[in-house]
Amino acid sequence: MSIEIKKSKKPIEYSKAISFLESRIDKILNKKEKELIWILEHPSIYTAGTSSKENEIIDKSINLHKTNRGGKITYHGPGQLICYFVLDLDKRNKDIRKLIKNIESTIIKTLKEYKITCFSDRKNIGIWINHNKKIKKVAAIGIKVKKWVAYHGFSININVDLKNYKKNHTMRN
Repeated sequence: MSIEIKKSKKPIEYSKAISFLESRIDKILNKKEKELIWILEHPSIYTAGTSSKENEIIDKSINLHKTNRGGKITYHGPGQLICYFVLDLDKRNKDIRKLIKNIESTIIKTLKEYKITCFSDRKNIGIWINHNKKIKKVAAIGIKVKKWVAYHGFSININVDLKNYKKNHTMRN
């Protein structure tokens, strides 16, 4: 399996990134492009998944972009690592659960290399840490599947100012 790995040095506008991912889906379905893993950052933006609620937004001055991925409100901004992908699940036995488990496992193992102990929680999507006796989300996962091609991805809070997301960051969503 050949996968293109792409890393952007400058922040990429959310809508431009999603347009790129969605165009890649069609190219993969038509066997004209490789699958993709793309690492980047976004300027400050809230993204609203299919189960989001407007009252989850803290800072109304930050743009909101409604998405077709699952999940609630997610804040993206400088200092947050985004890993997008476009993967053909037809090549992976059409197993969405296995894909999510592999993503969770990869995040947990990677953060362990940096001496960060974290865990997944079956009741709450994402990856969590126990910080000062409080459970906090360190990584969010949002996936959409179109004709057995999975896209969107996950974000990891590396060095991000979460004041714009504080209420939801401490909630288990």
